[in-house]
Amino acid sequence: MASRKTAQIRVGIGGWTFEPWRGVFYPDDLTQKRELEYASRKLTTIEINGTFYGSQKPETFMKWRDETPEGFVFSLKAPRFATNRRVLAEAGESVERFFKSGVMELGDKLGPINWQFAGTKQFDPDDFGAFLDLLPKKIEGTTIRHAVEVRHESFRDEAFIALVRKHGVAVVMAGDSKYPQIADVTAPFVYARIMGTEEKHKDGYAKQSLDLWAERARAWAAGGQPDGLETSGAKPAKETKRDVFLYVISGFKTHNPAAAMALIGRVAD
Repeated sequence: MASRKTAQIRVGIGGWTFEPWRGVFYPDDLTQKRELEYASRKLTTIEINGTFYGSQKPETFMKWRDETPEGFVFSLKAPRFATNRRVLAEAGESVERFFKSGVMELGDKLGPINWQFAGTKQFDPDDFGAFLDLLPKKIEGTTIRHAVEVRHESFRDEAFIALVRKHGVAVVMAGDSKYPQIADVTAPFVYARIMGTEEKHKDGYAKQSLDLWAERARAWAAGGQPDGLETSGAKPAKETKRDVFLYVISGFKTHNPAAAMALIGRVAD
């Protein structure tokens, strides 16, 4: 993974199997079994959603690792069995099972883990703190990066920000969506999911919006806090270079790869 001095901006999409992408993002003559190989050479990261619904085999993670180029990174949605529960403090077994499922076979292509919570889940400081205590900081010598995607307004709380900062856990920044936006920087990396692509724009977003998200990504990577985003009101984090993981999710999904590639071109300038 990148060091503080070489913070990287990685941009991608959710998954790589989506029928409307065939003939639009994927060439007509590309076989389905080569879609990951193709996508991973056009994008710099992909968020895997399948791990949210069920466990994968170690051989599957190895296959994904081997089909993608050096420097490519996967983010994984953590299993819903860990987050969709009344008492989060009781998620230890699910957390442990997830990391023993073969996740570590990704090696240096293992990016952040996104722990996504239901929109009905409210902030309980004690229980949420107990959940964060369950998340491993290192496995087999590899630092594990964690992000929490909270979707209830009660998390817009300085106490929540202090708690995740204490654990070095990122808060997933929701952009252009119906979900509460909590853009406080709380970890050595930033995890953003933008959800506003539209059919009328061939690159998903208008040029001005793509320029804006690229500018925000560069600001995060440089250690800053971009203007125009909603925070909890807590004191900003100390400025330091950070890796950025930005995913184009939902919206008009057919155009999401085009939006991601347009952003990659902008942040590389």
